[in-house]
Amino acid sequence: MASKRPLAITMGDAAGIGPEIIARHFMREKPSDLVVVGDLAQMQRAIRMIGADCPVEAASRPEPGPAGTMTVLPVGSLPADLPYGQVDARAGRLAYDAILEAIRLARSGEVAGIVTAPIHKEALHAAGVPFPGHTEILAHETGTRDFGMMLADEHLRVILVSIHVSLAEALRRVTPEAERRTFRLAHQACRALGIDKPRIAVAGLNPHAGEGGLFGREEIEIIAPAIAEARNEGLDIHGPFPPDTIFMQARRGAYDIVVAQYHDQGLIAVKLNGIEKGVNVTVGLPIIRTSVDHGTAFDIAGKGIADAASLSEAIAVARRMVAARENG
Repeated sequence: MASKRPLAITMGDAAGIGPEIIARHFMREKPSDLVVVGDLAQMQRAIRMIGADCPVEAASRPEPGPAGTMTVLPVGSLPADLPYGQVDARAGRLAYDAILEAIRLARSGEVAGIVTAPIHKEALHAAGVPFPGHTEILAHETGTRDFGMMLADEHLRVILVSIHVSLAEALRRVTPEAERRTFRLAHQACRALGIDKPRIAVAGLNPHAGEGGLFGREEIEIIAPAIAEARNEGLDIHGPFPPDTIFMQARRGAYDIVVAQYHDQGLIAVKLNGIEKGVNVTVGLPIIRTSVDHGTAFDIAGKGIADAASLSEAIAVARRMVAARENG
């Protein structure tokens, strides 16, 4: 990592697997460029649960300790015996407070970026948090209007026109403005990863991309004209393509990123290959943020069997983005 500033990892919901996967990453990688934002006691509990030989120290500033030592910036405290696998407003509140603190550190330049462990939407709601997830919190706190969610693994990158809305609402959000905004964000996302000339593919909304209007006219009236405008702006962008084949073509290397029209259209394509290497990147923010590609896994929380692969990949992607940004 080129930056001398650390990355901040938010602990996530303590009733889930967030603390455990962070502990596993520290145990395996012994990093010297990470600080954890959350609860000291919960991180100590996670270290004990997996039997890791990893010192855990509280700090008031984001300054990592020696390699293999976990530095925790406390934002509150939870009961030492907080139940695993249950929705708890206290855990939701602390997870939210950790996100806010990490955003503050990133905006002030004290950390190079943020990596987030999973949160639970019901716990957030129980705590009175008026946001459905990380993406919306980050956009609100940074005053970002044009933002998007990119999911990626080692072979495929997908960015979404709409995120956490119903399918009916997602269809209404297929507008020229939304398409053009997402195309620009797709280009920006690839550039942030060090891809100089991104090749962008656009999935259609309807089966067979509308089949010339037989199965819907959104491709003809909305998506294709927006692609033409983006191409005139200099983007290397193509489509709309039939959604049932374009993700396969991109996975084989034909394109650097695919624009999906709604949440499940894009995320099923990424997660079908497994979530172990998946990474969630919020695009358009003034700060760097990556995350795991899975939830809190309440069903296995506290059992000591959670896989940290997605977290490790999210950290690697964040480091790559920091290097690309700092190297111009």
